[in-house]
Amino acid sequence: MFKSLKKDIPASIVVFFVALPLCLGIALASGAPLFSGLISGIIGGIVVGLLSGSQIGVSGPAAGLAAIVLTAITALGGWENFLVAVVLGGIIQIIFGVLRLGIIGYYFPSSVIKGMLTGIGIIIILKQIPHFFGYDIEPEGADSFLEASGENTFSAILNAIDNVTIGSTVIGIISLLILLLWSNVLLKKSKIFEIIQGPLVAVTVGIIFYLLTNTNEILAIEASHLVRVPVPDGLESFISQFSFPNFSVITQADVIITGFTIALVASLETLLCVEATDKLDPHKRVTPTNRELLAQGVGNVVSGFIGGLPITQVIVRSSANIQSGGQTKASAIIHGFLLLISVLTIPHILNYIPLSVLAAILFIVGYKLAKPSTFKAMYRGGWMQFVPFIVTVLGIVFLDLLKGIGLGLAIGIFIVLFRSYKNSHFLHKEGENVDDGKIKMTLAEEVTFFNKGAILKELDRVPQNSTLELDVRNTKFLDNDIIEILEDFAHKAKERHITIKLFSQRGIVENPDSFITFFKTDKIK
Repeated sequence: MFKSLKKDIPASIVVFFVALPLCLGIALASGAPLFSGLISGIIGGIVVGLLSGSQIGVSGPAAGLAAIVLTAITALGGWENFLVAVVLGGIIQIIFGVLRLGIIGYYFPSSVIKGMLTGIGIIIILKQIPHFFGYDIEPEGADSFLEASGENTFSAILNAIDNVTIGSTVIGIISLLILLLWSNVLLKKSKIFEIIQGPLVAVTVGIIFYLLTNTNEILAIEASHLVRVPVPDGLESFISQFSFPNFSVITQADVIITGFTIALVASLETLLCVEATDKLDPHKRVTPTNRELLAQGVGNVVSGFIGGLPITQVIVRSSANIQSGGQTKASAIIHGFLLLISVLTIPHILNYIPLSVLAAILFIVGYKLAKPSTFKAMYRGGWMQFVPFIVTVLGIVFLDLLKGIGLGLAIGIFIVLFRSYKNSHFLHKEGENVDDGKIKMTLAEEVTFFNKGAILKELDRVPQNSTLELDVRNTKFLDNDIIEILEDFAHKAKERHITIKLFSQRGIVENPDSFITFFKTDKIK
C-alpha cells in the first residue's frame, strides 16, 4: 500500500477537494447537521478504506440516500433516533457480507454499468453549471432532476445564466483554464506537475483570489458562494458537534425498517460502484464484494455511533481518485485524514474556497466519465447494448441515480429474456425443409425456463407425419419446465403421428414413454 505514495498522495488531495463540498452538500440536502457529512466522509476514508479490499474505491455520504435520510429524520422523531437506524443498517450490511450476498454485484449488465458512469458524468456537469456561475441555491451533491428549491436541473441552469455572480464566474474560468493547461500541456513537460496536481493549484489560486477581491464591489464573492465548514470556538465546541444514538427506540418497527432500507440501498449503491470502479481501474483489479459489504457495514456502525450520515462507496470520489492517478487504498485513507486534520486545524481557511473552483474540478471529472466516444462505442455495439445504456443515462439525468439504474436494469433483464427466447444458441434446428420428413433439434449445454417460449414455438411448428430427432447428448442441465414441455409434446405427437427419436448419452430411444421418467434416471440433473 505504501509503494505508490508518490501517486497516492497527490490523488488523495484531489479527492479531498472533491469530497469536502459533497460531504457538506449531502448533509444539507439530507436535513442533517453539516458536521454529520464530514464525519461520514472521514469514517468512509479511514475506517472503510482500511477494511475494504478495493484499491481505488472511495467511500462517504451518498446523494442517493439523501431523500431517505430527509424523510426518516422526521418520521423517526429526530436525528438521534435516526442514528439508531444507521447503526442497524451497518449491522445488517455486515450480515449481508457474512451471507456472501456481494455476489449480486456480478449480475449487473455491463451496458447498465457504463450507462451509470456516463449518466453520472452528465449529471455532474449539469449540476455544477449553476455553481460555476455563482448560483448556489441547490446544495452540492444533489443528483435528482427535481430539486428541493422547486427548480429542476435545466431550469436551474437557465436561472444561473440570469443570475451570474461575476467574481465566482471569473475565478471559475481561471480555475478551468489552469486545470486544462495542467492536464493537456504541463503534465507532459515535467514530473513535478504529476506531484503537484492542477486541482491543488486551482484551489490555492481561488483562495488568493477571494482574499484579494473580498472588498471589491464587482469581484467580491459572498459567503454563500464559498465552502461552509462548521468552525468550532474551541475543543469543547468541536466535541459538542458529535451526536449519539438514542438506543431506547431500537425496538420500534419504523427504526428497524429504516435500518433495513439503509442497508439495502447502501449495499446496492456500493456494489454498483464497485463494478463501475473496477471497470475504470487501469490495472483491472477485482474488488472482493463480500469483504466490501463487511467494510461498509463496519463504517456505518461507527458513523452512526458518533453522529454521521450513512456511508456507501461513491463513484464521483472514486473516479476522481482514478483520474488523478490513485494506485492503492492509501489514497482513500489519506483523503480521510486530510478531512479530519483540516476540519480540526484550518476550517476557516477552507471557508475561503469558492464553490465555482470546485465546480471547475468536477467539470473535468464529469467529462472523463461521459466522453462522446462512449456513446459511439455503445451504439456500434448494437441495440441490445445501446438501449439499456441510453435508458440508464436518461433515467439518471431526468430522475435520479437509483431510478435510472433501476430502469436500465429492467430493460437489460427484458433484453436477456428476449435473447433467451430468440437466441439460437439454446436451440439448434436443421432439416426442416428437406423431403425426408426428418426434423433435427439439438438442445444446448444448458437449457432453462428462459428458453420455454422458443422451444414451445418450434415444437408447435413440427408438421404431422414427420420424425423429430431430439439430440440432448451435449446437454448438461435441462430445466424441469423444459422436461414438462417435452412431456406434453409427446402426447400431442401421438395425435399428430409424429415420431420422436431421443438421442442421449444412453443411446437412441424412440417415442419414450415418459420424458420425466427418462430424465430423472439420466445423467442430466
